[in-house]
Amino acid sequence: MKFEELDISDELLDAIIDMGFEETTPIQELAIPEILKGNDLIACAQTGTGKTAAFLLPVLEFIHNSQSKETNTLIIVPTRELAIQIDQHIQGLAYPLNITSIPIYGGGDGDDWGQQKIALTQGADIIVATPGKLISHLNMGYVKFDKIEHLILDEADRMLDIGFHDDILKIISFLPKKRQNLMFSATMPQKIRAFASKILNNPFEINISISKPAEGVLQAAYLIYDNQKIDLINNLLADKPDYKSILVFSSSKRKVREIVSSLKKNKFSVEGISSDLLQNEREEVLLKFKSKQTRILVATDVLSRGIDIKDINLIINFDVPHDAEDYVHRVGRTARADTTGVALTFVNEDDMFKFHRIEQLIEREIIKLPLPQGLGNAPEWNTRMKGRRPYYSKKKNSRNKPYTGEKGKRRTTKL
Repeated sequence: MKFEELDISDELLDAIIDMGFEETTPIQELAIPEILKGNDLIACAQTGTGKTAAFLLPVLEFIHNSQSKETNTLIIVPTRELAIQIDQHIQGLAYPLNITSIPIYGGGDGDDWGQQKIALTQGADIIVATPGKLISHLNMGYVKFDKIEHLILDEADRMLDIGFHDDILKIISFLPKKRQNLMFSATMPQKIRAFASKILNNPFEINISISKPAEGVLQAAYLIYDNQKIDLINNLLADKPDYKSILVFSSSKRKVREIVSSLKKNKFSVEGISSDLLQNEREEVLLKFKSKQTRILVATDVLSRGIDIKDINLIINFDVPHDAEDYVHRVGRTARADTTGVALTFVNEDDMFKFHRIEQLIEREIIKLPLPQGLGNAPEWNTRMKGRRPYYSKKKNSRNKPYTGEKGKRRTTKL
């Protein structure tokens, strides 16, 4: 469907065309007309399907046609990065409409708090907020949400995963009873449906490409011991000079530092991002990566969802994601908008059953590639012991021994 076929104003249509968009994605084609009708909606769509514009465009149309000077729309998101991204989308689309927005998130300084307070009291048209920081403002008693007409929950499954259930309900208690509610989620487990039943009123439901990576992603895995991973990632990146934009996901901040240190020693253009960085530092790292000043970005799970970085050539999962659903979101950073991409995952002997669950979720077996010469032998693929470490053959070569920490105990880390 062409955007010009939608019931939206010429000013908004001009902004869409200026940004280079002509045709709707499936989620936009299904969601926008229903939202324009005023219906509540619950939509399941994976990363990279255009769901942000699916809720922003009709909301911007509503605000454009409204005469209200109060805050009209509240968008709640799980992370500061997603709040910033959505606010940037709003600025790109709303510039000819004289619509204002502000992101509300933690990690800033006193000036940020003051700017957020002004917006919350004087009324920006759209507020994009993380739950914790918004509640801090709500508790101060000056927030004006009595005229909210649209509530949007983006990445709802992620917000529940990280414990924002009660915070969201508390925020909703400050809103008018009569409003339009829109919930977007990349997955649709029972807990999301139960949560939706508390908030949404007879919602229209959309399901788009649930838990399946985009068709353009070439997926593969390496069976590997932990002490071989750094050598493998250096080997792979040296062999792919044509890949200009590469994302590496790791399970901990410590590993991010180790990967970045090793890649820098080998003269790669690389930066790391984790919660160790201040917010302005994280924004600078992301900006350099988006503008292709940095070729490789190494990140913890904070970037696995909600960051709009286009033209990613290669995703490397240095560790198997803890949840099978997260694999889909990580892989969703590449092969977007009909492009192709590559996603590689390093699977150690402890993670084989976990990786097998991913294969079951996406309903396909992912090819297992042999390690390059010189890295030694790999563990053998075996997933028969559900809920425990899978059996694997122990090799005599010392390079193949599983990595252990002090006193022979296997090292574990937290994000």
